[in-house]
Amino acid sequence: MLQIYKVKNRPQFNPLIMHVASFKKAAPYIDDIPHEAEKLAAAFWPGALTMLFKKSALVPDLVTAGSSRVAIRIPNHPLTIELLQQIDFPLAAPSANPSGYVSPTTAAHVFEGLHDKIPYILDGGPCGVGVESTIVGWNEEHKLEVYRLGGIAVEAIEKVVDHKVIISKKITENPDSPGQLKSHYATNTALYLGNSNDLLQQFKGKKIVLINFHSYHAAVPKEQQFILSATGSTEEAAKHLFHSLREADLLNADVILAERLPNEGLGRAVNDRLERAQHVMKS
Repeated sequence: MLQIYKVKNRPQFNPLIMHVASFKKAAPYIDDIPHEAEKLAAAFWPGALTMLFKKSALVPDLVTAGSSRVAIRIPNHPLTIELLQQIDFPLAAPSANPSGYVSPTTAAHVFEGLHDKIPYILDGGPCGVGVESTIVGWNEEHKLEVYRLGGIAVEAIEKVVDHKVIISKKITENPDSPGQLKSHYATNTALYLGNSNDLLQQFKGKKIVLINFHSYHAAVPKEQQFILSATGSTEEAAKHLFHSLREADLLNADVILAERLPNEGLGRAVNDRLERAQHVMKS
């Protein structure tokens, strides 16, 4: 596991997610399973949901960065499931990219970032969801909390558990769950998030790349724009986000400008990624 942190240049205080092939295989690594967890597992596993559980003694502290909770997921991909079924232990794994940069969604992205540091890459095709998994857990008051917005919408989770959930606002440089780092998903080109018209005025005279939700902007050449979903689908936008960020980063622009999506469905996850990717101007 130390090799994971070394290859990614990932800080060892940032926990990893454990991946298993079934809930049965996950059970030995969990000290307590809330009733709601069983309902969520039935609805979303395999899939883009990670759950935080109180860990058993079998889980090394290196996986959880010293936390008493372990993040566990059953991924929804036939190649990954086949791999997990062939081994008798969980796989601790983060996204396969240098820490802090835009997450990969294809094997080519993995090769670009890590080809000289890892012996092989399993190519299962492009990611079906695009953004990382949603992470949920039960806080000290035993209430369900979303610790990372991701590929399962908050509304879908609330429908399964039949109540509102807490959305954690914790963004920190000392996380107790994966996905809480303040600065993440960053392009090499400075990215600014906000109203397109205001940003275009602010950076007038600069070479601009624009990332918009569903329509082009007349003030910017189309070849310098990326549309996340022409149909206005937040699911499609989430699928295209990281690829668009990577492609935008290759255009040698002065700035990348992006607009927020509606804060609903997977739009929440897209906004979260853009907010943490944006450049912080020094005062």
